[in-house]
Amino acid sequence: MTEYGRGQGSEPWHPEDPLYGDDGWGGQQAHQGQQSPYDGQPQHHPEQPQQQYGDWGDGRQAAYGQEQHQYPGQAQHQYPGQEQHQYPGQAQHQYPGQEQHQYPGQGQHQYPGQGQHQYPGQGQQSYDPHQQYDTGGWATGTHQQVPYTPDPADPYAQQAAPYGAQQPDFYGTPDAYPPPEPPARRRAEPEPRTDWDPGPDQGEHAFFAGGDDDDGDEPGDRGGRDRRGRGGKSKKSRSGCACLVVVLVFGGGLAGVSYFGYQYYQDRFGAAPDYAGDGTDEQVTVEVPKGASGAEIGRRLKEAGVIKSVDAFVAAQSQNPDGESIQAGAYLLNKQMSAASAVEMMLDPKSQNNVVVPPGQRNVWVYERIDEKLGLESGTTKDVAGKKYKSLGLPSWANNNGDIKDPLEGFLYPGTYAAAKGMKPEAVLKEMVTRANEQYGQYELDAKAKALDLENPLQVITVASLVQAEGKTTDDFRKMAEVVYNRLESTNTETNQLLQFDSTFNYLKGQSKIDISESEINSNPDPYNTYTNKGLPPGPIGNPGDEALKAALNPTDDGWMYFVATDGMNKTEFAKTIEEHQRLVDKFNASRND
Repeated sequence: MTEYGRGQGSEPWHPEDPLYGDDGWGGQQAHQGQQSPYDGQPQHHPEQPQQQYGDWGDGRQAAYGQEQHQYPGQAQHQYPGQEQHQYPGQAQHQYPGQEQHQYPGQGQHQYPGQGQHQYPGQGQQSYDPHQQYDTGGWATGTHQQVPYTPDPADPYAQQAAPYGAQQPDFYGTPDAYPPPEPPARRRAEPEPRTDWDPGPDQGEHAFFAGGDDDDGDEPGDRGGRDRRGRGGKSKKSRSGCACLVVVLVFGGGLAGVSYFGYQYYQDRFGAAPDYAGDGTDEQVTVEVPKGASGAEIGRRLKEAGVIKSVDAFVAAQSQNPDGESIQAGAYLLNKQMSAASAVEMMLDPKSQNNVVVPPGQRNVWVYERIDEKLGLESGTTKDVAGKKYKSLGLPSWANNNGDIKDPLEGFLYPGTYAAAKGMKPEAVLKEMVTRANEQYGQYELDAKAKALDLENPLQVITVASLVQAEGKTTDDFRKMAEVVYNRLESTNTETNQLLQFDSTFNYLKGQSKIDISESEINSNPDPYNTYTNKGLPPGPIGNPGDEALKAALNPTDDGWMYFVATDGMNKTEFAKTIEEHQRLVDKFNASRND
């Protein structure tokens, strides 16, 4: 092939020429399928010499061994002096309605083995280079158009489009990118299949078709159909698996809804879970705090394994006429009892595993009860109290002098306390002291002590303990408190500020006697002996209750100075003068002789 270098004569425009598109006429002029404004005739510019580039060919044929196609309605122009070469094995096709133009002096070469095809309705014409054409008013003279040598890689290079042709705007339409392919490069449409079966992309959902994420990834794989032909799962088996998955999902959902629906019904309308019978032989201790509600009691019983549900206990307690009378304390109960049996057992005093501190009881008695309930050796709790009293939470004003026999006396507040085996004595004692602090804290004892001409709050508690010990009924408490305060007066000439209470002597003796000889009392100088020591004893002589404390804070003002238990047990009478007091003593002696 002859190669022509650049610079040898005038050169034609080429699509890849840097100047191509900067011709001043608006850019590229040759496009496929464009129509000429000169009534479909080519424009000639004979004064512009023609030159072809070396290896690019002449613009009218494909490279060696390729086919050259010309499509319907497309004109092929060859200008004077231009040769058209076709190489061996190359076929030239021209389609119906296509014109091939050849100008005078133009040669056409065909090599061995080369075929030229011309289809029906196709004409081959030769033109005079000096012919003048009717261009709708535009006289072109005898000018010839400089031949355009296309790029063999440009699919549109073989289609003539003279300057001024109406060119379709592919850049303003959705087809602009990519531009349409020429027919020669289009893939042939596959023939319709007679055994067509819709796949994931043909109306059947991929889930039911059994497709997975990899379907269609391989070349030629359309929706997974080709892959099924290569040994993949059949549509039938995959559809069956998909249906099974759907059934399982919906079945599981239905079962879940049914379960939670049943639970909701049971929670709202069904009977509360409950055990049956009186329970097992295994017993546990359950502590019920003061003021606990039925729900709180039920929660503690459930945690201990006594009942099955709180709701069952609340229902059983409400159905029992005495259910609301369950007291605070510790209860020894069986495990896995019915709620009704648990309520009945808690109402039975035998089930209570508590220490009950009655008002007025001394600490010695309380210590013994705690030892019994905890299964400890007698005297254990008393020893713990003497060693650990400082850690049990006493108020700062307690134990304010060295003559106090028991620092906890007056602070083991009356009430019911849990005391079951396994508990420690200090835990029970601390609960009692805590209760005393709560009760005493309700009153402004510092201010009350000053108003009553007492030294400190501990003396208020001491007065209350005396009232509790000497009074027989609550009606006596306020009168008894007045007697204490009147005898403590410095103006007291009746007893000279001596209380002369048998209860204080009995306390130091650890006894409870009515008949005490005068010689025994008068010979004992112990600070707790109010016959030989003026004023109050060093500390309380017992644990007063709430009524006695209120009476100590609010005594009567009737002038009572004396009192005598005329029946020796439950009846107390009061006197203001020594003469009245003597008549009461005579009455007491008469009752003893009877």
